Amino acid sequence: MRKPVRKVVFPVAGLGTRFLPATKAIPKEMLPLVDRPLLQHAVEEARAAGIEDFVFVTGRSKRAIEDHFDTDTELNRTLEERGKQDALEVVRDSEIAPGRCFYTRQQVPLGLGHAVWCARAVIGNDPFAIVLPDDFVQGDTPCLKQMVDAYNEVGGNVVAVVDVPRERTSSYGILDVEKDDGRLATVRGLVEKPKPEEAPSTLSIIGRYILQPEVFDHLEKQQRGAGNEIQLTDAMAKLIGTQPFHGLRFEGTRYDCGDKVGFIEATLAHALRRPDMADKVRDMLRKYC
Repeated sequence: MRKPVRKVVFPVAGLGTRFLPATKAIPKEMLPLVDRPLLQHAVEEARAAGIEDFVFVTGRSKRAIEDHFDTDTELNRTLEERGKQDALEVVRDSEIAPGRCFYTRQQVPLGLGHAVWCARAVIGNDPFAIVLPDDFVQGDTPCLKQMVDAYNEVGGNVVAVVDVPRERTSSYGILDVEKDDGRLATVRGLVEKPKPEEAPSTLSIIGRYILQPEVFDHLEKQQRGAGNEIQLTDAMAKLIGTQPFHGLRFEGTRYDCGDKVGFIEATLAHALRRPDMADKVRDMLRKYC
């Protein structure tokens, strides 16, 4: 029988240089979309997909991540004593249950493939998801839940994909497609950051993956790829032909929160979907548009 996906890896060791000086003391993953950090949005998406174990690949100066998902007994007690039940529930929603939260460090910045490899001891021989918090996906059904549903159909490896302008293929991992039904694309090859004229398609991988543990066998070799880094795309490409591999066109909108303008857009989009503030935000925007 197909093993269920119950584990997720969050590669969150980056320095966040594009958001300096804000990220000098605060991890970029803790920058808030309205009132929740980017990383909490990612954790909530994973929970909605049935994930039970959460693995954070961190680096130095990332202690705020550990504290955020921990239980703050003093804060909880104070909120309870003051009768602030709504605030208490919001805080408790951010906590991860004991024994379900794991932290490991990526001591050297050698790329996404290396960061994922650092989680190998916790993942073991199980299929697992990877979520990059910089990619915020908004939709009626959480993106990772859609991917788990697709995985339950076809098994193997599933990556979330979007079409990008051909001139931007050099910024993404690109699929070489064998078959495509408009929702699921059967993959026969992957290319990391190809030149536009050499890209086999414009289907780009975004920060959502479901992979089989055999990917660690290839990451273990520590082979360098584009940018002289250990590329996850290169390791995934070696699984093709031995395991099913599909790209899923998910339903929803992806926002690149690693970009300043993308982060602002994601904040507005998220605020406009919240009944408690949507009307006020629309009124505010009319002042500037």
